[in-house]
Amino acid sequence: MPWNINPMNLLVILIIVLVLFGGKKLPDLARSLGRSLGEFKKGKDEGEKLANDTVKSLVDDIAKEEPEKVEGPKA
Repeated sequence: MPWNINPMNLLVILIIVLVLFGGKKLPDLARSLGRSLGEFKKGKDEGEKLANDTVKSLVDDIAKEEPEKVEGPKA
């Protein structure tokens, strides 16, 4: 992480958030942040799977056409 946040800075940030949003809105804010992070992770995983599947299909196509140019899996 590029930021160097010590516990005192984190405490100040949490106090500012509490003052800005109030005690009643904080659980809703945390819930929506958790949902957003979950959706982001799901999208990232789907993107990685799509990229891996695409690369695998390209390598398989090349291996069928020119098998001498494709190396086997490395241990």
